[in-house]
Amino acid sequence: MFSVTVRDHIMIAHSFRGQVFGPAQRLHGATFVVDATFRRPDLDDDGIVVDIGLATDQLKAVLGELNYRNLDDEPAFAGVNTTTEVLARTIADRLADRVRAGQLGVGARGLTGITVTLHESHVAWASYERALPGSTAAGEGTA
Repeated sequence: MFSVTVRDHIMIAHSFRGQVFGPAQRLHGATFVVDATFRRPDLDDDGIVVDIGLATDQLKAVLGELNYRNLDDEPAFAGVNTTTEVLARTIADRLADRVRAGQLGVGARGLTGITVTLHESHVAWASYERALPGSTAAGEGTA
């Protein structure tokens, strides 16, 4: 399996519901380093997994929808604890939508999966791995 990873970051504000979150139930900020890894079993006709420039641009566009926002105020997250895991899935699903729409180029049609990892710090991170439609890879998500 081949993979290519691109990286960016987001800064958000949010709060959590539930005693398990302790002081994080109050409004607080978070900065995440975000890695998006694109997978495929074989390289395309140009010898690449995905166009790195397009992958970088699309990750930046997806993150732009979240960056500098209070996620508590975003309709897409109404009633949802925007944990690191939830945000990883959201970003992966939004990237999958862009792959499906052709925004990562024709060669990206051969991608079989995406993994998005949000690094909360140098010692803690969470990931979500999903298959892309038409693939038989494990961990298939829904968009």
